[in-house]
Parts: sequence; C-alpha cells; structure tokens
Amino acid sequence: MLLIPAAGMARAGETVVLRTGFALHADRHEIDGDKVRLYSNGGMTEIGLGAVREFEPDAALTTPEKIAPVPVVAAATPTPAVVVPKPLTPVDLANAAAEKFRLPAAFVRSVMKAESGFQTAALSPKGAIGLMQLMPGTAQVLGVDPKDPKQNADGGAQYLRELLAKYESNPDQVLLALAAYNAGPGAVEKYHGVPPYRETREYILRVLKNWERQEAKP
Repeated sequence: MLLIPAAGMARAGETVVLRTGFALHADRHEIDGDKVRLYSNGGMTEIGLGAVREFEPDAALTTPEKIAPVPVVAAATPTPAVVVPKPLTPVDLANAAAEKFRLPAAFVRSVMKAESGFQTAALSPKGAIGLMQLMPGTAQVLGVDPKDPKQNADGGAQYLRELLAKYESNPDQVLLALAAYNAGPGAVEKYHGVPPYRETREYILRVLKNWERQEAKP
C-alpha cells in the first residue's frame, strides 16, 4: 500500500517520484530485486521498482498534483410526455349532451346537423348561435354560453328535453318539440300544433329523415 504524506515541507531524506506523477517522502530506501522498500517515520512500505521514476535526495516534498475528479452528472429524469387531450368533435359533443340529458344520441345529432351542419361558429341571420343554434335569450335562460361549443350542445339538448317534457301528453310529442325548437313554443301554441311555416315543416322532415338513417346504421 502506498502512503501519501500530508502536504507541506518534508524532513531531510529523499523524494521518491513515481511514474504516475505522485511523489513520496522517505527517509531512505532499499532495492531488493524488483522491489523497493521505503522507510519513513519508523515504518516501511514496499512497492514495485517499476513504479518508481526517480529518487531525489533531500528534496522538499510538495503536495502531490491532484487530478480533478470527473464530475458525475446524474441522469436526467425523463420529462413525462404531455398528453394533449384530443379536441372533441361536434359529434362527440352531441353524444355527450344526449347522454347527459337522457336523449337518443342519434336524435340530438340529427337536430345539430339540421341546425348548423355541425359548424361550431354558425350564426344565423336572426342571431342564433353555434352548433344547436341557440338564441341569446334562450341561452341566458338555460344558463349557458352559446359561444362555447360544449355549453352550446348541452344547452340545446337541455332545451329539447324541456320541450319533449312540455308536450309529453300529446301524441305528436316529437313533432311539436321540434316545431317549438325551430319556431318557438309561442308559434306552436298559436296554431295549436305544428305552425304552417314552410321552413319549420322542412326542418322537421330533415331531422326525422336523418334520425331514421342514423338509427338504421349497424
């Protein structure tokens, strides 16, 4: 084992310079074949002769040159991948709203298609907004923001649910609910049924035909 002395001036003796660049102080040394015995402070250390570069008598021992340690860089903790939620499509919004208000999903999708063609930014000349074409006053009563697609879909489904409940006892419940959604409950009450508006009648037919086609899909 090599004994590396503390830094500072050495006592009289010799400096043993190793091939590694380190230096040892010894009071004296003895060579025995391929071994070298170094005597210092009453102790002895034996090393291989090949490890010694030279002996320097009576030299001052300086602090061995320190090799800068290689910094150990801890492995970086991998940053977890950020999962960006996939934006909900209009169909997704219609299905979620239908489930929330316990309506047939195909029915809500059919109304949404007839109202806006699934266009989130749709705006009618009369001021109806979004996927389910909610009028600002209706949206306010329902407590939804018509410009927010999800709230718009939820508001439309809620309004459909309320209209279906309103005409629950009428054999033409669905027709009257759709007519009221399109033309307003006041028009239905005025004509005691589906109002004679061409737009409203065509609207009801579009919803029912599309609903039938979707229900027929496997």
